Amino acid sequence: MIATFVILAAALTAAAALAVALPLIRRRPASAPARWTALAAAALLVIGSAVLYAAWSNWHWHAAPAADSPQNMVARLARELERDPQNLDGWLMLGRSYVVLQEYPLALRAYERADRLSGGKSAEALTGEAEALAFIDESELDGRAARLIDQALALDPNSGKALFFAAAIAERRGDLPLARQRFMKLLALNPPENVRSILEQQITAIDQKLAGASANAATPQNPSAGTAASASAVVRVNVTLAPSLGAAAVGGAPLFVFVRTPGEAGPPLAVKRLDSHFPQSVALSPADSMVPGRAFAAGQSVQVVARIARSGSPVGARGDPYGEVTYRVGSDGLVSLVIDHLTP
Repeated sequence: MIATFVILAAALTAAAALAVALPLIRRRPASAPARWTALAAAALLVIGSAVLYAAWSNWHWHAAPAADSPQNMVARLARELERDPQNLDGWLMLGRSYVVLQEYPLALRAYERADRLSGGKSAEALTGEAEALAFIDESELDGRAARLIDQALALDPNSGKALFFAAAIAERRGDLPLARQRFMKLLALNPPENVRSILEQQITAIDQKLAGASANAATPQNPSAGTAASASAVVRVNVTLAPSLGAAAVGGAPLFVFVRTPGEAGPPLAVKRLDSHFPQSVALSPADSMVPGRAFAAGQSVQVVARIARSGSPVGARGDPYGEVTYRVGSDGLVSLVIDHLTP
């Protein structure tokens, strides 16, 4: 298009030059000055117009053409599909492109169109729908997305993406043997090395969970031993409020008593929420754990913190009265814990 414009411009300029020069050349008798004048006028028109256009036009003559952005290429593909709406491969490509651009609702629409065109026989379209749904709302892995993955696997049992989602869904449901089986099948498909390492990590984690479950099932239970262990793993403190902080306590504010591992961040090993009245005795056991499997045991040294939450939140805030004490689980009895500090 640019070349055509340049050719037409040159032709018009040449025509204008001839229109000026010919009358001067055809004059009779044709003198040398007239011929030189004609040539000068023609040169002025051709060269001058080129220089002026280059100087005054807004075209970037030396700029390289801008590279096509992914968004422009995807938009162009969408326009092509408007002219050719029966192109199944084109709709699949459009769905993949929208996923890359994180335009998941548009990806879902593209894959749904591909699914309709294929008559429900495209494993890629079904898996793409499930993927887009999961990105939009993870809970779909328990509903429509899971059903779409099952359909995709029925059509193509060796679909890598469908197998991966199917394994993740099985693990999500707690069906660890099925999840492991599907991850192993993925490994047998010889995936890229970076994907292989992820799959191996997933399989190792599942094996550890299965081994733990087997050990718990195989270990004979001793009710009396369990009761004794539970009784010994108790933290008992008598919480009092220092008289100097009486004015800092807010009536109705809850009292939180935490058991923590000294110097360790993260959720506490146990916690209780109580009414703020003093003195009061508090007992905490592994049953008060916030996170399953994360609790204290007999023989462990822990830190016990009592805090009056003036904001009502378990998260500490500036000005909250608190106190703390070190406690040896299973060895210490009832220990005094005085609230005598303010949270800075």
